[in-house]
Amino acid sequence: MAEISAKLVQELRQKTGAGMMDCKKALSETQGSIDEAIDWLRKKGIASAGKKSDRVTAEGLVDIYTTPDGNRGVLIEVNCQTDFVARNDAFKLLVKNLAKQAINANNVTSLLAQPYIENASVTVDEYIKETIATLGENIQVRRFVNFSLEDAPGAIDGYIHTGGRVGVLVSIIVDTGTAAANEEVKSLAKNTAMQVAACPNVEYVSVDKIPDQVVQKEKEIEMGKEDLGNKPANIKEKIVQGRIDKRLREMTLLDQPYIRDQNISVADLIRQVESQVSGKIKVHEFVRYILGEGIEKQESNFAEEVAAQIGTK
Repeated sequence: MAEISAKLVQELRQKTGAGMMDCKKALSETQGSIDEAIDWLRKKGIASAGKKSDRVTAEGLVDIYTTPDGNRGVLIEVNCQTDFVARNDAFKLLVKNLAKQAINANNVTSLLAQPYIENASVTVDEYIKETIATLGENIQVRRFVNFSLEDAPGAIDGYIHTGGRVGVLVSIIVDTGTAAANEEVKSLAKNTAMQVAACPNVEYVSVDKIPDQVVQKEKEIEMGKEDLGNKPANIKEKIVQGRIDKRLREMTLLDQPYIRDQNISVADLIRQVESQVSGKIKVHEFVRYILGEGIEKQESNFAEEVAAQIGTK
């Protein structure tokens, strides 16, 4: 049997919210596999399906940039080591400029190679190193995503929540340029981004966009739950299907109650806007960034990290 360390138990607790003894037992039953232990806890009804698995805090900012015409947009995450630097005006300006520059970059590497927007004599990478030396902390462009409406009319907008700790970028497509220019469509893009920010369990636009392997995994988890053990096969199948349908709806944007009017769903809201602009509307895609998601903070010597980053050690 794999050795179950206290650190492994703590990691599982952070990911599931389950108790220490339950986490230890789950890890023992699954030979120390975090992913299998999460499924084991869910089957026992101990862990919530909606608990995000990798929400480990790291500092920095998430920000967005959209072009004035609303046809292109960027969502970016830039990390630093302390909240003190994240609130620094120089760092905030750097993040805003990087978001604007990323509109013309394919990946982090190409972004770092660009001339910096406020000083073309240095690259983005060189400017970041200068900022590291000034602020005394490591700074890293972790990730960004670009949206573009080159092939269809529509609107791109985003929303930043909790002071730059959560960010969402949304792309909406309509069937005519006239509809795309309507202020109702632009407002819908913004409101949809706010909706995604408010619904951390939402991962897909609609049920038909959920991959088959995700559906199958949910079915396996539900079929393995202990409260179904003594029920006839036909009854068990109906209960499981009902639970799966409910779970899949929890994961999809269009099935959520609209945050500004709980009496309608997001799908209903879209239909209302469609009637106002006389055109079809589709949420094409969305991305949500949670600051530090998946990053594990480690104890380290900040001075050494900074020296290594700027090449003085």
